[in-house]
Amino acid sequence: MDLPIANNTELIQPTRAKIFAMLAELRRPAPTDEIADELGLHPNGVRIHLERMQSAGLVERRRERQARGRPRDIWSVSPGALPGGDPPTAYSDLGRWLVKAITSAKVGVEEVEEAGMRIGRDMNPEGDDETAEQRLFNVFTALGFRPEREFADDGKLTYCLGNCPYRDVVRERQALVCSLHRGMTRGLIETLGEDGALAAFVPKDPDEAGCLITVEGPIAESVPAQETGAGEGAGAGEAADGG
Repeated sequence: MDLPIANNTELIQPTRAKIFAMLAELRRPAPTDEIADELGLHPNGVRIHLERMQSAGLVERRRERQARGRPRDIWSVSPGALPGGDPPTAYSDLGRWLVKAITSAKVGVEEVEEAGMRIGRDMNPEGDDETAEQRLFNVFTALGFRPEREFADDGKLTYCLGNCPYRDVVRERQALVCSLHRGMTRGLIETLGEDGALAAFVPKDPDEAGCLITVEGPIAESVPAQETGAGEGAGAGEAADGG
């Protein structure tokens, strides 16, 4: 994801930037001790940093009960974390070069989507205590899409993506990049094991964001209605380009 360093003073501090990057890379929630061990830091110091990041809206905390002892804190990237939109220039250039290379090789959108599916199959994060839908939501969040759940009366679940971390490359060739993303989503859903399916994939203007990804099946039905804004709908029925 495009880390919110440029527009968020909390992540100017190197340790907090490392913590945020680690959580984004994990694509799943992690306890304080795991974060501290991975970074070679003391848990108490890491907890202070995490609490600062929580106050800034960058991470979320939930309490997890344990068989013995006090509940432990589990941390994840906040769905509302606002990426700065200024990824390192080298990565932006690399994305454009890859798009140009694919175009020069006359690779079609179908081949790109198939490649995306292979990538998506490798993106399923660990976390047996999380539902398949929550793991899907975690991946969208960690990649910087700022997803919001919207549940429809027909049992389908739509994610409205509030940010496009690939927007610089999408401007070059939206059809190719969105096909790659659609394939990644399909591959990820396939590995989650809930007999879910991608019902719709509706790209939008990358600078405005708001792309819609709709899933159906048990993976969608596992989400409590109160978490999704039931009845509001996302207009997912307007197009179905991913099933």
